[in-house]
Amino acid sequence: MSILIFIVILLILVVSHEFGHFIVAKKSGIRVDEFSFGFPPKLFGKKIGETTYNFNLLPLGGYVKIFGENPDEESISGPDSKRSFVNKPRYIQAAVLLAGVVMNFLVAWLLLSVGFMSGLPSSLGTAPKGAIIENQALTVTSVLPKSPAEIGGLKTGDKILSLTTKTDSTDLLSSNLSTESLQSFVKVHGNEEVKVSLTRGKEAMEVVVIPKINDKSNVAMIGISMDTIGTLKLPVHIAIWEGLKLTSSIAISTIVGFYNLIHNALIGQGSMSTLTGPVGIVGVVGDAAKFGFIYLLSFTALISINLAVINLIPFPALDGGRLLFLLIEKVKGSPIKPQVANVLNMVGFGLLMVLMVIITYHDIVKLL
Repeated sequence: MSILIFIVILLILVVSHEFGHFIVAKKSGIRVDEFSFGFPPKLFGKKIGETTYNFNLLPLGGYVKIFGENPDEESISGPDSKRSFVNKPRYIQAAVLLAGVVMNFLVAWLLLSVGFMSGLPSSLGTAPKGAIIENQALTVTSVLPKSPAEIGGLKTGDKILSLTTKTDSTDLLSSNLSTESLQSFVKVHGNEEVKVSLTRGKEAMEVVVIPKINDKSNVAMIGISMDTIGTLKLPVHIAIWEGLKLTSSIAISTIVGFYNLIHNALIGQGSMSTLTGPVGIVGVVGDAAKFGFIYLLSFTALISINLAVINLIPFPALDGGRLLFLLIEKVKGSPIKPQVANVLNMVGFGLLMVLMVIITYHDIVKLL
């Protein structure tokens, strides 16, 4: 089921991205030869006007074939060259390239806005002034790898109800739970078994963690981050505004994250453990689905924003790389030779595929 949900999410996000390119190219008078759902082999297709719409066997996204996007002799000087992407003004080319990214941001904005209208899990500290957050609970927001929390079985999204020990009659119950009270409780129970009562989705359960005393600080910790999270439901006009704010905030955080990732890789401090490919995402999609439709909606918005940011990276074969070529052409005052641009994009695509294989390999190793 997780794989099916992932395929549906990927299909929606990639096709919406490609639709952005498609519609702006059409409106700009550029010939669009093909719009495909999924990847070959082809199942069936229908030509409407000048565009063939294909449905392919592999439902892992889609693509659009724009005349002249990869320049050749026909698109540069052929009989229909006036309708070629490469012969359009650079601002039109840039608009076509940016349209896919913009569409992904719009999809994320729509999903988060719908989430706020329906009731979106939100932090108490980020709620709009005057808003009421219902069903508040102390929630695990992250779990450190190899920490006592991970070893004990705590997971991101768990709602903590109480903490108890065998040696202390003063239990920490839901009425007194907060980030500060939990930290204080853990500090005095280092190396002891602590039973944590929680809910995971709709399931009530218990796990046992043993707080580990840090050698440097001499303080017991279990290795989680927490926040008070509840359900925030907003009227339509406020939901749309808050959806936009949250989309912008996530986009900025994602850009900073990718910058740090690339920076660390360049100085030799990068780690493959920080990257997740399709196999890893399938697992996360499954976890999100267990917590409910709204969680899945939020996760889909997050993937959409990540897809937009990745495509803005100035690397050949990505939209950002093609935009970089346009900038270089603007500065030098003449087009880049088509053969050079095509080779760079082909090499860039090949390197991306190699990176994807490596990331997928590490995803599989993590599961073993």
